[in-house]
Amino acid sequence: MPSLKTGGYHLFTLESSFQEKIKPRIKSVARRIFYIYILLTIAQTILLMAGNMNLFESLCHSFGTVATGGFSPKNDSLASYSPYIQYVVMIFMVLAGTNFIIHYYILKREFLKVRQNDEFRFYMIVTGLIGLIVSTALFFSMNKSIEQSLREGYFQVISIITCTGFATTDYLHWPVYVWVIIFFSMFIGGSTGSTSGGIKMVRHLVLLKIVKRIFLQSTSLHGVFTIRVNNKILSEEFNNKILAFITTYLLIFAFGSFVLIIIGIGPQTAASAVATCMAGIGPGIGTIGPASNFAHLPDVAKALLSLLMIMGRLEIYTVLLLFSGKFWHT
Repeated sequence: MPSLKTGGYHLFTLESSFQEKIKPRIKSVARRIFYIYILLTIAQTILLMAGNMNLFESLCHSFGTVATGGFSPKNDSLASYSPYIQYVVMIFMVLAGTNFIIHYYILKREFLKVRQNDEFRFYMIVTGLIGLIVSTALFFSMNKSIEQSLREGYFQVISIITCTGFATTDYLHWPVYVWVIIFFSMFIGGSTGSTSGGIKMVRHLVLLKIVKRIFLQSTSLHGVFTIRVNNKILSEEFNNKILAFITTYLLIFAFGSFVLIIIGIGPQTAASAVATCMAGIGPGIGTIGPASNFAHLPDVAKALLSLLMIMGRLEIYTVLLLFSGKFWHT
């Protein structure tokens, strides 16, 4: 690692292209994140047990939620549990997909920094808006009650966006246009500095700001427009890195989908398998929906998807670096 000519803190946050320090020393950062992680796990376990879930299952679901892992000791995930249990898991999935620095600020009662965090605000708006669209579709298309529509809609959307992968219903029984929303939600991801995967919220936010700047520049040729996140001006180099990452992510997605289709897997299953594996979500669309798994896929497909899971979790560049000749000759 010294050959990378990078300090300990940079290495610790290598997966994040948007970094914000809470303490100068790596040990201090790790210690505080550890405390927050344990606090969230204990709090969720207690709340789940209050809903008549036994200790073992409460721990398993808490571990799967805070880590955004999504594994459940039940074959039907969380579908057979009470609405109370589902709401608790829903809340903690949102917390797990939040930058842990936000949790740190909340514990320190520095609420102004929380309100000023653009990514957190964008994360809540995007999740809330997509959840509302899906819930509205369920209410009008599936004849569900308002409460059930909101609960099922928001649960599945939050699970997909935060890359957790829990499920309370088989969304493949929903209208096809809702599948499309679910599919594109697989590319969003949670916040940087969280346990979730995917492209991450701040990159989408910067991308939208870049698009907005292009439109502003087209209407005001002599105007100078800067891109700010959390009241900080982002350099052009940083913006280009964001665009390069998103482009690389989508190119790898397209390549992986193409390979799976050549193998003989249907387009729906192939595309969603690559998307869900790169983001570390779990369920997809087609034959790998929330009520199914990947067991029936060919071994070659499983090997490719395994590699994509690693690449997605390490945010691509870390893995690509290992295949660089310059890295091994440094």
